Amino acid sequence: MGGDHGPSVVVPAALSTLKDIKELKLILVGDQEVLVEELRRQGADVGPRLQIKHASQQVAMDELPSVALRSKKDSSMRVAINLVQDGCADACVSAGNTGALMATARFVLKTLPGIDRPAIISALPTMKGHTHMLDLGANVDSSADVLFQFAVMGSVLVQAIDNNPSPSVGLLNIGEEEIKGNERVKEAARQLAKSDINYVGYVEGDDIYKGAVDVVVCDGFVGNVALKTSEGVATMITHFLKQNFSRNVFCKLAAVVSMPVLKALKNKIDPRRYNGASLVGLSGIVVKSHGGADAFAFANAIKEAVLEVEKSVPEKINQQLESLLTQQQVG
Repeated sequence: MGGDHGPSVVVPAALSTLKDIKELKLILVGDQEVLVEELRRQGADVGPRLQIKHASQQVAMDELPSVALRSKKDSSMRVAINLVQDGCADACVSAGNTGALMATARFVLKTLPGIDRPAIISALPTMKGHTHMLDLGANVDSSADVLFQFAVMGSVLVQAIDNNPSPSVGLLNIGEEEIKGNERVKEAARQLAKSDINYVGYVEGDDIYKGAVDVVVCDGFVGNVALKTSEGVATMITHFLKQNFSRNVFCKLAAVVSMPVLKALKNKIDPRRYNGASLVGLSGIVVKSHGGADAFAFANAIKEAVLEVEKSVPEKINQQLESLLTQQQVG
């Protein structure tokens, strides 16, 4: 029921994903009357692979996480996460309030042993394909130990979903030299250097989109600023391209000639293709869709959840962390 568009996006996304993944079963959680009406509008109905779970409340996009947690116990968000906790669902996908989703998921599902704080991780397009970056906003102030945990979680997730046996991991910093950065980043670097993780050192902001590493690690404050800055730059470039291509008839002709190249570029960096940020570090799988996602983007968030279920991501994070902690104790 959350996000900018609610069922008008979620329902068609669910139907298209069911067509693409034959073994998938989905539960739509929310106001049953509204969901039934939207299914009818889409020419569909409930069945063996598509069910509805009624929830009488909704979490507003601007609602405080503490209020949502305390007073919205029958919200579509809370009920969906409860389904994961109860074993009735393997994963939860939501386009709702990010803070409320994180707070509710952490309260209901709990963090994995050895994980202090969950993080938000997502794929970003790069010159070499894509990279994964965390944390993108869940934790604005993270210790060296927490940054180390982020690195473990990011590395394991990329190993699983990208079939990459040894993903390269970099710490986002203001320079590549060892003397650069604050003490938390320096201590996290020391911990990573002594671990079995494929840690390659510091990376700078421009390295994110060059594809210098497979996993970029930072605290949520830095990560969210970097992400929103990137989105702003992309919007600005799109604005100037449209503006200049429409200046006169010659520019419009140039736009027509350039259209195949522009379409290819748009498809390459289309943020809808990368929709679906994982809340890693929890004992269950929760994927956050962008609030403004359309049906195509939301379907990709569902597919991200399916992939993490197939690859048993929480279990693998738990195993890897246990192994690393044992090595540290022995060392």
